[in-house]
Amino acid sequence: MIEFLFSQYNDYETFDIALEIIAVLFGLVSVIFATKNNILVFPTGIISTIIFVYLLNKWGLVGDMLINAYYTTMSAYGWYMWTRKTDDKTEFPISKVSTREIYYGIMIFLITIAFVVVVYKYFDKFTDWTNYVDTFTTGIFFVGMWLMAKRKIENWILWIVGDMISVPLYFYKGYTITSIQFAIFTLIAVYGYIEWKKSLVKKI
Repeated sequence: MIEFLFSQYNDYETFDIALEIIAVLFGLVSVIFATKNNILVFPTGIISTIIFVYLLNKWGLVGDMLINAYYTTMSAYGWYMWTRKTDDKTEFPISKVSTREIYYGIMIFLITIAFVVVVYKYFDKFTDWTNYVDTFTTGIFFVGMWLMAKRKIENWILWIVGDMISVPLYFYKGYTITSIQFAIFTLIAVYGYIEWKKSLVKKI
């Protein structure tokens, strides 16, 4: 069983395997902080995504690399947004998306997909069905990260959908450790949604 799950790592450099494990651990810690509405979600997430940008670029996974580069940027943005206060009150508490934000989310989703398609075409990456799924999940994750930076509870729904798709996708690609990470992410995202939902109910 172990051989079946991790045999693809036989040809990997030990340094890269160690980096992937470190990135996964920081990614998990980051999501746990997110469920607790703790600002440490961003610095821990940045460490994870920067490592993944390096690894995914090395592995030639352009779409996945772009996602993590975007995560790094949005984490810096979210870090700033979550620290903003007016009269000692957080400017962006947990809330639901507005109609305008739904429209913005749809636009981000469509623009992201269009951008990834252009990038994939340029680098001639549409060589497998997984690349088309990557395009879709990239759109989902881009919107999810944007909503998290704005502390919108719906971000968890997008993470759950994207994570569930990513579990078999990364396993098929041969990245078992990352696949396991997304499986755990799915469970944590469900927990995060429940916890943020409780916070919203308390405010009513």
